[in-house]
Amino acid sequence: MCNRLQSVDCTEHYGFGNHIHGKPTKKQKATKIIKRKTMKTLNRKNTNLESTPPIKIIQFGEGNFLRAFVDYAFQKLNQEANFDAGIAVVQPIDRGMVKMLNDQDGLYTLFLKGIQKGKEIQHKELITNIVKGVDPYSNFQDYLSLAKEEELQFIISNTTEAGIAYVNTDTMDMQPPSSFPAKLTLLLHERFKHFKGDANKGLTIIPCELINHNSDNLKEIILKYADDWKLGEDFKTWLNTHSTFHNTLVDRIVPGYPKDEIETYNSQLDYKDNLIVAAETFFLWVIEGDEKLKEKLPFHKTDLDVKIVADMQPYRTRKVRILNGAHTAMVPFSLLYGNTTVKQTVDNDFTGTFVDNAIFNEINHTLPMAKEELDSFAEEVLDRFRNPFIIHNLSSIALNSVSKFKVRVLPSLLQYADTLKKIPTNLTFSFAALIRFYKGSWKGENLPVNDSDDIVNAFAKIWESNNYLEIAKKVLSNVEYWGEDLTQVVNLTEAVALALEEIDTNGIEVGFANYSKRY
Repeated sequence: MCNRLQSVDCTEHYGFGNHIHGKPTKKQKATKIIKRKTMKTLNRKNTNLESTPPIKIIQFGEGNFLRAFVDYAFQKLNQEANFDAGIAVVQPIDRGMVKMLNDQDGLYTLFLKGIQKGKEIQHKELITNIVKGVDPYSNFQDYLSLAKEEELQFIISNTTEAGIAYVNTDTMDMQPPSSFPAKLTLLLHERFKHFKGDANKGLTIIPCELINHNSDNLKEIILKYADDWKLGEDFKTWLNTHSTFHNTLVDRIVPGYPKDEIETYNSQLDYKDNLIVAAETFFLWVIEGDEKLKEKLPFHKTDLDVKIVADMQPYRTRKVRILNGAHTAMVPFSLLYGNTTVKQTVDNDFTGTFVDNAIFNEINHTLPMAKEELDSFAEEVLDRFRNPFIIHNLSSIALNSVSKFKVRVLPSLLQYADTLKKIPTNLTFSFAALIRFYKGSWKGENLPVNDSDDIVNAFAKIWESNNYLEIAKKVLSNVEYWGEDLTQVVNLTEAVALALEEIDTNGIEVGFANYSKRY
């Protein structure tokens, strides 16, 4: 994980990495054993944090992402804006981590590490704002009692992409229902009943699941349960009028518990922490909302990049096209060149320049945001790609590359061609590299193609031909793959065919040089 080009040893300076500098002496081993025995238990008494803030937030989910993202963000609000908010964490599934969290009184250590403006940064912080963990499967009444908290204002969630789903077998007498929306419906209804429909007791609901329109979907399901369970029009009016739902985009890479390097992490602490979580330094939270939400969540008083905007879709498109698009565009191209990781790709003179040009000269030209904002975000993305503490193997992100290319890269390619009346050099060559990648082998070695059998078999049949123009036509005309017949895009078929021939004949670097003279 250490960047070999750095003059500072990453293990000693940052506390990460797998390097071993000589065997420990008997004295060092004994010292280590003593230290382990005398490390104190992590709890509020031992850290002089016995007073806790009032519960203003209920959080569904206790996993790594929420603890490294949302809980960290609210801790910043407490520290820098006197927000004074405690969090009650609800375990969303039967088997979870609430007991471990309660064993440490909600405390855990967050390690942040990454690159910012070319500089390596590391920081660790004890997160202290979780005041209670609740397991509704073992104590359902304890869960429902959260609805009666006087100062409760917010519901936060991250129950995975599959969590926001309607389950027709869930009923209101289940303790608890299986789905997150059903559990939340019962909690909201309990609050409505307890406070007799008080307009001031409505809640601000901010889901963080990685699906588009997450809160719109959540609200729709809650209202469906309200109808199914005949909870009444007054309850639905209270929900629609006095509670608010906000779509979000969240962005931070969170590897989680560093089990392979845990001794190195532990050596930086004077207490035993079973819930250490590691994350990158980059942070972006986009929330759809108005001025009222900005007053409720004064993130402008912190240095966190939290954007409360009327429409989050431009930010979502920016992330999908630049970050995800660059990832997807580089994978086949870079693997065929001989790289194995994202960091190698952006650090290499040839492949790094290719990625830069694809982003700054092609993708960014297709996005309806200010150039300065797009370029700044792109620079942050490249910093993230260069993070020496997070290994992104190209093979691991090659999964389902055809469908990813359709969503993440193809819109930029098509919009560029439509707007500038010419095909984009780098994205089109990347498209050809994708097609060549799906042949399955390169220079006598198997490639890490990982897709459905139907797609893999279809490409195998297509590659039975030795005619590059025929191969390009068969792939580009497949409406099932791309949503349209791409042979209708001017010059695209011919360009892809030429790129395929150049890749097979001259390799990636020389082939691209020859190809770029024509397109």
